[in-house]
Amino acid sequence: MSLSESVLYAGLMLTKDGPKVLEFNCRFGDPETQSILPLLKTDLYAVCKACTCGSLSNNIPQFDTQKCNVGVVMVSGGYPGSYKKGLPISGLENINKENVQIFHAGTAIKDGHVVTSGGRVLAVVASGTDFESASSKAQETVKLVKFEHSYYRKDIGFHVLSRYNSKQNGMLTYESAGVNIEAGNCLVQAIKPLAANTKRSGCDASLGGFGALFDIKAAGYTDPILVSGTDGVGTKLKIAQQISTHDTIGVDLVAMCVNDILAHGAEPLFFLDYFATGKLDVSIATEIVSGIAKGCKEAGCALVGGETAEMPGIYSGEDYDLAGFAVGAVERNCMLPRTLDIKPGDVVIGLPSSGIHSNGFSLVRKVIEKQGLQFDMPSPFTYGKTLGEDLLTPTTIYVKPVLSLMKQKLVKAFAHITGGGLIENIPRILPEGTGVQLDASLWKLPSVFGWLAEKGNISAREMSRTFNCGVGGVLIMEPTMSESVLQQLQKQDVKASVIGHVCQSDGKTVQIENLEKALSNCWQHKKRFVKRKLVGVLISGSGTNLQALIDYTKQENNNSSAEIALVISNKPGVLGLERAEKAGIPTKVINHKSFKSREEFDEAVHQCLIEAHIDLVCLAGFMRILTGGFVKKWNGRMLNIHPSLLPSFKGGNAHDLVIKSRVRISGCTVHFVAEEVDAGAILVQESVPVYPGDTTETLSERVKKVEHKAFPAALELVASEQAVLQDDGTIKWML
Repeated sequence: MSLSESVLYAGLMLTKDGPKVLEFNCRFGDPETQSILPLLKTDLYAVCKACTCGSLSNNIPQFDTQKCNVGVVMVSGGYPGSYKKGLPISGLENINKENVQIFHAGTAIKDGHVVTSGGRVLAVVASGTDFESASSKAQETVKLVKFEHSYYRKDIGFHVLSRYNSKQNGMLTYESAGVNIEAGNCLVQAIKPLAANTKRSGCDASLGGFGALFDIKAAGYTDPILVSGTDGVGTKLKIAQQISTHDTIGVDLVAMCVNDILAHGAEPLFFLDYFATGKLDVSIATEIVSGIAKGCKEAGCALVGGETAEMPGIYSGEDYDLAGFAVGAVERNCMLPRTLDIKPGDVVIGLPSSGIHSNGFSLVRKVIEKQGLQFDMPSPFTYGKTLGEDLLTPTTIYVKPVLSLMKQKLVKAFAHITGGGLIENIPRILPEGTGVQLDASLWKLPSVFGWLAEKGNISAREMSRTFNCGVGGVLIMEPTMSESVLQQLQKQDVKASVIGHVCQSDGKTVQIENLEKALSNCWQHKKRFVKRKLVGVLISGSGTNLQALIDYTKQENNNSSAEIALVISNKPGVLGLERAEKAGIPTKVINHKSFKSREEFDEAVHQCLIEAHIDLVCLAGFMRILTGGFVKKWNGRMLNIHPSLLPSFKGGNAHDLVIKSRVRISGCTVHFVAEEVDAGAILVQESVPVYPGDTTETLSERVKKVEHKAFPAALELVASEQAVLQDDGTIKWML
């Protein structure tokens, strides 16, 4: 737990002997301090001196209780990630300094002008006779300060302000029931410019009315048929919520709806969203709507409104769900599919998907859970991305490239490959008595599909009825039109290809040749065809973690990048040696008692590892402290597993410390070995609960189970060079 008041920050831990102080920080430059200290009436020097002399109880600081302060921080766009520096700041000269103070944090002077030089640029602190006036003054003032990509929270103090305004003898309010009207109003203000940016003919995309109006004549239609569609994003939302990345799923939401109505030849005209949550977080909701606006812009439709529902009785915390609604139009004589025109011999063109899109994520998450992966690990499919980022790649919106083909009447039908995959969706546009024959060797499958098929042991048939398998949409047309269509798509950067043809069939069927082979090939080409890293494991006892490493590296068809080539024990006759010998792994006993010093023992171990051409070393229950010289020789190539969630509870009695400290979560940590004990860069952690009745023995058994998953995962990351220790002691992650 933590306590933050004025300049003092105290990190505390609850123990069986009461609270213990972990650290103190003095934060004179933080926004909390900047807002509170201006209210201090006592001389600050006198207060500090009293603290050092132990006489603070006789010199209690006095604050101005007749005033309220509110501080709003302006940051650079991208903070706390990467951001630009050196951006000119304007408007400071226009600020009325009465009851307002500007605290500079990330600014500098360049050529006589104030510019940004950090992520947290400045804080505007305003005073008022009440909280409402101070909040209003701070927000008014911060609007006057301008620099490129600036960002600041518009909801600072809303929770306090709401409580401040509702102190009416304990009367119930909507907020006390869990619904924050002020946050909802703030969200509306935040998303208004996003919606305005999607304005198009027929609609001005303004928000705030009870309903949205659309002038279909102004959109250029003469005899239109309206087409509507609704959809969601499914359990892809769970990944977005888990990794706190919310700006892409809005694109997914739009894509799922507009691609559906596109199948009828309809141009998307306007879009509405439904956002439901247990507790409204304005920043999260704004992120989502920004993605929706981006998708609408790409699809050419207006974001005309939506519904935000805060329902604490239905959703837990900040969990949320999304639904979208799109309305489009098509001239009556241009409606699709033209099923009566489709006949055997017609060409099927496949439009490439960007990946999984937004269907089948319950199965995807099941495979990831089975593999013991985390979303912040490097993606097996794309260099430079985490697994979570890769899986959140937005659904492709096909409106603009495909709609132009439809208006030229080059297309007889378009199928959006959504839930149900290729098998279930293509028949929806076919006439009776026809089917399609597809050849999976004719299109490029993203490697994620091959990975899912292999790691999840999913059949080709199941893949084709669950996922798009690299084809997000199909077009059916006359064979004579295919070349022109492909050329037009190429000009719009759509790498489409002919993937099959229409055939006669007893039913509306889809036959796919070579899918199993294509799934295997698309993943195999991503694998590293390099010599497996040779691993030496140092043990002192039973070797249960050694067995987990053996089982993983020798598992059939797991294509591990590591091979255990040698097991060294500092004790003879231990069970770990039997485990290695049973697995056909060479063993060596180097008894530490036979050496005069630790240095001599370590050197003997080192020479043995070198003679066996060992690349990596794993410490699996090795009960010796290695010398600094040995650690330096194997720096970045030696791993250890520790039975706690480092950096907490270092040392040999971690389980005992966990229980005595009464924490409710523990686990294990695999890390690079550094000279300081249990201090190297962390590769993988797995957690377990700590129950009130736990003993050292029961907790140890629970942690061992996750150790057997974490250690092989970490070894694979290092052996496959996805994790590399850098000179500064940090880890560089790569594919």
